[in-house]
Amino acid sequence: MLKFSKLATITLFSALAANQVYAQEKPAAVVNGVAIPQARANMLVKAAASQGKMDSPELRLTIQDELINREIMAQEAVKHGFDKQVDTINQFELAKQTVLVNAFLQDYLKNHPISEDAIKQEYENIKQTTGGKEYNARHILVKDENEAKSIAAQLKKGSKFEELAKKHSLDQGSRDKGGSLGWALPGNFMQTFADALVNLKKGGVSAPVKSDAGWHLIKQEDVRDFKFPAYRDVKANIMQRLQQQAIQKAVVDLRAKAKIE
Repeated sequence: MLKFSKLATITLFSALAANQVYAQEKPAAVVNGVAIPQARANMLVKAAASQGKMDSPELRLTIQDELINREIMAQEAVKHGFDKQVDTINQFELAKQTVLVNAFLQDYLKNHPISEDAIKQEYENIKQTTGGKEYNARHILVKDENEAKSIAAQLKKGSKFEELAKKHSLDQGSRDKGGSLGWALPGNFMQTFADALVNLKKGGVSAPVKSDAGWHLIKQEDVRDFKFPAYRDVKANIMQRLQQQAIQKAVVDLRAKAKIE
């Protein structure tokens, strides 16, 4: 059975809500007297094409077979009363809501396009706030300050940072690597962590630093110049980010106007 994406499923549901439009078309198939609109199959072909599949007789036949199988199973489900079950009704409503929300968002972005100037401005803003350096760091994360001070004392006595990280650090992602965080920009870290890191000299270890995660001992392994990506390489990501921000603002504005009890 052909596996459809979420997009295809939503497209199918949208087609179900518009059967009256297709009444005059020759159906893709008729199952137990129930016509499957050709437009429904066409929408799924279009959805498949958007995922890189080639429109072909084989694809259309596969989609037709899938729609027939779905119709057979749907009819059987109705016979068993599944369409009357509360969970099923709620899923229908959620699916309908998803289609409506997607339609609204597509229309909103179409009528509120992100300009080239806005994308370029955001690129420059990000570039300025990123800074020109990236750091190779290690850290040891512990629960409280006293434990952090105890480990700091062991470091002063000559214990190896990597070994203490493997033994004590609560950070599952870096502990087995001796606390290594690899190369990263300061902006990737919490502010207190970043401030401590950039003020260290190469090979230096910080005093205990508090963050929302706990207490850190930070070691700066190395620092190098950071080459910011070219505009063309990040333009699409920046546009998506600005679109998300625009949608979030639209939702906030709509909530402000809504009567919520």
